[in-house]
Amino acid sequence: MNALPTPAAATADDVLVVDGLRKDYGGATVVDGLSFSIRRGTCYALLGPNGAGKTTTLRCCLGLTEPDGGGITLVGEPVPRHARRARIRVGVVPQMDNLDPDFTVTENLVVYGRYFGLADAEVLARVPGLLEFANLAHKKDARIGELSGGMKRRLTLARALVNDPDLIFMDEPTTGLDPQARHVIWERLKQLLARRKTILLTTHFMDEAERLATQLAVIDHGRKIAEGSPRDLIRAHIEPQVIEVYGDGALAWAERDGRQLADRLEVSGETAFCYAAEPARLLQSLERTAALRYLHRPANLEDVFLKLTGREMRDEA
Repeated sequence: MNALPTPAAATADDVLVVDGLRKDYGGATVVDGLSFSIRRGTCYALLGPNGAGKTTTLRCCLGLTEPDGGGITLVGEPVPRHARRARIRVGVVPQMDNLDPDFTVTENLVVYGRYFGLADAEVLARVPGLLEFANLAHKKDARIGELSGGMKRRLTLARALVNDPDLIFMDEPTTGLDPQARHVIWERLKQLLARRKTILLTTHFMDEAERLATQLAVIDHGRKIAEGSPRDLIRAHIEPQVIEVYGDGALAWAERDGRQLADRLEVSGETAFCYAAEPARLLQSLERTAALRYLHRPANLEDVFLKLTGREMRDEA
């Protein structure tokens, strides 16, 4: 598939501009001419299967990995040349929490602030607001080992805000969390967006991207294969209605009726996915087959993702 067009030239509202980014490892191209830009006060999501180049892209943008081609402008600074200067205005929530277990919640924030040249007194003045934002005020003196997984994730988010950043990089921010903790994180991210903060998000949760992202790009094999708002991508790439058929006889029904009645049919394991603009005839057929179980729903971003990148499992690169 051909690369999508390079974005327009950077404007004053562009917090991050990536133009033709390329990175090779051992003769293999991991990021292949990737271009996108992020406007201030928005959430931009990078979606892709394992090994698509998402984390490498983030590392290049932060100046942690030297690119082999292309240009990056981060908060107005060229990267990697002025990456250290740019990172002072950036917050990072990594995939894995790397909080210091030897320090309390408050001490983790104070020590992290020193990396940005902030005086302890300045960070301590910010701590009450940060802990209130993370709903951790009651844990300010707790050791990290006393916190739940959701609490650690919220503290990692609060820590990323110590320097009052213009842009926050979030690499899989809710991986490993239960649904309640994920929803709490989502609400905090929405609060940041309401405060005109800017977020670059990578996630494997399509509902997360659909809820939070203003714009998103789907990347695969290091190349951008689709870009737009969640709603626009669903409208452009997928039929509006989906019927998932499963249970005994599902595959036989799919070959007999589903393939003729659906606009498009996909089979994965023991489930048949029927995509249609008008699902009435499909539903009538299913109602006549009592043994079958099915779910009728509107199309979503996960359907788009699977159509563009495939349903096969992939290992981490």
